[in-house]
Amino acid sequence: MTEIVNKYECVFVVDASLEQEQIDAIVEKFKSLIEANAKLDNIDIWGKKRLAYEINYKTEGYYVLVEFTSVPSFPAELERVFGITEGILRSMVILKEHYE
Repeated sequence: MTEIVNKYECVFVVDASLEQEQIDAIVEKFKSLIEANAKLDNIDIWGKKRLAYEINYKTEGYYVLVEFTSVPSFPAELERVFGITEGILRSMVILKEHYE
């Protein structure tokens, strides 16, 4: 039986008020996590942008877009780690393409 893999797209927003070294460390942490559990297709760092609305009294965020291919169970773990990581303002993982 073949293993099911899907293409996913993930955007996360890091608190832009952190030092650049801290931001880079958070981005690298998630890049490493994705590479260890999935196939990293693309990472696009958008950088510092103004937020559409305040999140935790912050008006700017550091945006990162990641595209990856993985088994269906990994995105839930990724969302869990986003939720417990200090410095992450928002994150979203969506299914781009479903393969069987």
